[in-house]
Amino acid sequence: SAAPLFQPKSKKTLAKNGVKNIVVVDGVRIPFLQSGTSYADLMPHDLARASLQGLLNRTSVPKEVVDYIVYGTVIQEVKTSNIAREAALGAGFSDKTPAHTVTMACISSNQAMTTGVGLIASGQCDVVVAGGVELMSDVPIRHSRKMRKTLLSLNRAKSLGQRLALVAKIRPDYFAPELPAVAEFSTSETMGHSADRLAAAFAISRVEQDEYALRSHTLARKAQDEGLLTDVIPFKVPGKDTVTKDNGVRPSSMEQMGKLKAAFVKPYGTVTAANSSFLTDGASAVVIMSEEKALAMGYKPKAYLRDFVYVSQDPKDQLLLGPTYGTPKVLERAGLTLADIDVFEFHEAFAGQILANLKAMDSDWFAQNYMGRKSKVGAPPLEKFNKWGGSLSLGHPFGATGCRLVMTAAHRLKKEGGQYGVVAACAAGGQGHAMIVELYPQ
Repeated sequence: SAAPLFQPKSKKTLAKNGVKNIVVVDGVRIPFLQSGTSYADLMPHDLARASLQGLLNRTSVPKEVVDYIVYGTVIQEVKTSNIAREAALGAGFSDKTPAHTVTMACISSNQAMTTGVGLIASGQCDVVVAGGVELMSDVPIRHSRKMRKTLLSLNRAKSLGQRLALVAKIRPDYFAPELPAVAEFSTSETMGHSADRLAAAFAISRVEQDEYALRSHTLARKAQDEGLLTDVIPFKVPGKDTVTKDNGVRPSSMEQMGKLKAAFVKPYGTVTAANSSFLTDGASAVVIMSEEKALAMGYKPKAYLRDFVYVSQDPKDQLLLGPTYGTPKVLERAGLTLADIDVFEFHEAFAGQILANLKAMDSDWFAQNYMGRKSKVGAPPLEKFNKWGGSLSLGHPFGATGCRLVMTAAHRLKKEGGQYGVVAACAAGGQGHAMIVELYPQ
């Protein structure tokens, strides 16, 4: 396997090995809102631009020192297909600053960040802005393929006769739209179905899932009330009020949650609207530098971005197990054990998905039969896990969650006096990501 980027000199110091130390200087996000609320009339690049402007305001990084911009997004707005570029121009970055867009489902901004790490590690850049955006309030709905072919032919038709002949071929079924779905192309199965099957495979009850979801919302509300979510910046929505906080945080009761019906596998499924992440609008951005550059510019970085891995599995049966496969790999690369980790920030797609990952990570049988490992890595202790809420409560704009995870890990490490954090997430296609974040020495 590839050599780790960082060779630990001792158990507690991950030092560079001929490779630049890479730091995250700071990061911000506009509030994550349930789709169809305050951002509903905007376009995705409006949200991305707001996160970029917020980052510049927060850090006072001069625009001209930014060498490159990378953004993640999943549901592409056709008019702004390279949304990184459009948002950068809108935010006032130089037209000389290159920008590109990546997509990797729920780990798109993770991919944006690690692309930035690669650009810096290879000596291409010193300062990279990485981020992500999603606007689920407005997704592209297409004409049927038959209708698209007819319209394109009409565009090319030379005479009135040719046009009329084409129009005459149109049938009622041509008008049926193609709707986007949160489904796997390779299996035609929605992610909720996969989550339900995963929960069943690991014998996770409806009550356990509802309890975990309630924990997420309760912790998120506490973090909001205590002012811990300092990466959230206010956003003045044009023509509307200023939005200041995530609006999906709603602690309920077990009794109320228990009344909801199965959302995917009906009637006996255990995944419901209450224990799943909701469709969310939002954007995030971080500024990444070589440590040398950050210090030369007078910045006090938040954290080192250390080793990271990407993993992929069978998208039918193991769609959502990315953290299980990624965590032991990234720990091994960094020369750390689970006990060395002070903070865990895992993406919560579904309560059942999180609990299934925790069970899989704590199973020798799973490690031996599916992962080719001698023994389990172990389950992260809940007292170190997603302490300020997660995607179930704060929301999950597909393209923007990765930056939220990294900034939350950095802020928690500082607040809790820890040194190492693990960020991990599953993604559509059976893919996953895990990364080690180390608190910058205070």
